Amino acid sequence: MNIGLLGYGTVGGGVDRILREDPALKVTRVLSLFSTEEMASRYTDRAEDILKDPAIDTVVEVLGGIHPAYEWISEAMRAGKNVVTANKAVVAACYRELVSLSREMNVSFRCTAAAGGGIPWLTSLERVKKNDRVEAVFGVMNGSCNYILSEMEKGGSFGAALKNAQALGFAERDPSADVDGPDTLRKLMISSCIAFNGYIAEDEIPCRGIRTVRTEDLAFLKEKGLKLKLFAYAAEKDGKVAAAVEPAAFPEGSALAGITKNLNLIGCRLQYGGTLTFTGEGAGRYPTAENVVRDLRDVAAFRPAFYADGLQPLHVDNTALKRIYYVRTSAEDPFLEKITAEKDGAYIKTLPVSVPEMHAFLSSLEADGTPVFAAAVPEEEAYA
Repeated sequence: MNIGLLGYGTVGGGVDRILREDPALKVTRVLSLFSTEEMASRYTDRAEDILKDPAIDTVVEVLGGIHPAYEWISEAMRAGKNVVTANKAVVAACYRELVSLSREMNVSFRCTAAAGGGIPWLTSLERVKKNDRVEAVFGVMNGSCNYILSEMEKGGSFGAALKNAQALGFAERDPSADVDGPDTLRKLMISSCIAFNGYIAEDEIPCRGIRTVRTEDLAFLKEKGLKLKLFAYAAEKDGKVAAAVEPAAFPEGSALAGITKNLNLIGCRLQYGGTLTFTGEGAGRYPTAENVVRDLRDVAAFRPAFYADGLQPLHVDNTALKRIYYVRTSAEDPFLEKITAEKDGAYIKTLPVSVPEMHAFLSSLEADGTPVFAAAVPEEEAYA
């Protein structure tokens, strides 16, 4: 296999390093903003040198972002080249187009590293759904957020934990995609499309991140025997999907509460097979690069199909998805009074309330500049 590598950052450099030990998978050309000694004569700053080279049969895209990644992946496929990507942004935004084009051109399109970092999650999901119906997917899908929350549990501030995450390479210089939830949202969207054999637009899934979490919030939840995680959940029934990304509190001793540092726990609930969970590093150079290499080995072994068979639209309907929340806010609001079950110091425990209603309420407070923190308490059957 002759590979053209689009991008030589954290993941791209890791892929190149791993593949030096496998002469059957050869990186012959590297697109980068700069040349290094490791690239030697393989360096180029022109994407055409990879996309138009007939000797290159497979393209690895690890640039990130939607453009020009989408255009270059599409051009590679139209040239008859297989594509492997770790780019969750372009897969989430252009899922239908890329899957359809890969089928039209009869080329491989794989993106295991786009959801779960080093966990072979999407390939496992592909395998189990061949013999069983996937009822739900869920988990802690962002290693950066999980690391930040783990550090804050020790008493540190959000800002200090974020700086540590950035220094270790778990979070980007601009951490918005991680801490505000879009990274988790995209992983959930990709997982849901594959699990439920359809297409879900990411803007249909309500999403909140961890930016408003304070150390005292974690201390309060600890007193209740709970630990906070950024939780992603989606379930499908009769063509309708309930899905959300939000901070959620889980009982200490549970599997989700026990995930620390930059680890992820991702799972699925099956109609007959019960619940399966997968744990591993969700961020970092080599865990992510290893999943890219696994995809390359699948392509080399003539496994051209993508993970999903269907592209029919699926729509999110969260009206029946109700959760109890712990809320911290100084606001006095009729809606908040209506859903209050009990008050506990600076916190309010709500009655079961629908996810759309709660997210709309929290967004309205933030739009007015009112500080607010909220943690859902999902029912156990949602993830077990």
